[in-house]
Amino acid sequence: MVNLEWYRTFKAIYDHGTLTKASVALYSSQPGVSVHLNALESYVGRKLFERTSRKMIPTEEGKFLYEFIQESLSKLETAEQHFKKTTQEKNPSLNIGMCSETFQLIIEPELATLDFDLVARFGAHKDLIKDLNNGILDLVITPNEQTDKKSPVTYTAFSKEKIILVAGSKTDIRPIENLLRSQDLKGLEEVLQNYSWYSSSNEMEHFRRFWYDNFKQNASFKPNYILPSITSIIRSISNKDGLAIVPDFLCEEAITNEEIKVVWEGTKKTENTLYFASRTDLKFKKELAVIQDIFKSKMKKIS
Repeated sequence: MVNLEWYRTFKAIYDHGTLTKASVALYSSQPGVSVHLNALESYVGRKLFERTSRKMIPTEEGKFLYEFIQESLSKLETAEQHFKKTTQEKNPSLNIGMCSETFQLIIEPELATLDFDLVARFGAHKDLIKDLNNGILDLVITPNEQTDKKSPVTYTAFSKEKIILVAGSKTDIRPIENLLRSQDLKGLEEVLQNYSWYSSSNEMEHFRRFWYDNFKQNASFKPNYILPSITSIIRSISNKDGLAIVPDFLCEEAITNEEIKVVWEGTKKTENTLYFASRTDLKFKKELAVIQDIFKSKMKKIS
């Protein structure tokens, strides 16, 4: 008999595109995800994905299987989440989603002060909003507001993040400063390409937006190092050499400690509005307010 977890694993790989992202979504290991997929392919006698170096591409058999099972699995996941909530009325549980860096900076230091349970999920904003719409999450911190009158989700702006150019403390930024003083943006664009650049796969949008806002064209080069997260970027350039484009609040501590330095905020500020995205039918509104107050307080101090 087929194991239901094989189907759950298959759906996660299909939804997220890679074994790594699927393992994060399932709170499992990548080898475990591979074992489940191999077992399911052996059971059905067909390849369900074409493996490439960057993505798992579903075969026609995989697409057919997904269409056949995805609705039933989604209903089971929603039922599981709602059942979990009803059995925890004496000890409320809030399910939240955001990027891992934001959680580590804002929420992680406050966990011991909470008098309710908390389940945190990390991932791409679009995936987290999808889980919020499906009732799996109660709150998502996102820079993207989506307008859908049929959705049970409301968006409340609470802060802004400014995207800035930073450098490791040992980076020689004198050529950059000279060009900024002379307001030679064309020369600045050329010089910037001679430095070592760091970015993260899930935050390239910051890099592209900042570049286009200031130089009115897309960057003609790609960063030298693509890392898992902004936290990794900040650690990698701290007290070293290199440039990165990151949200200001995530590197405030490193700037204060003089491990990195602000190089340029741009001729035109590149900003994101941060939103609380939450469900209108949320049961634990008191607990939601606690998390929101933590964010408001800490973001106010940082800004």
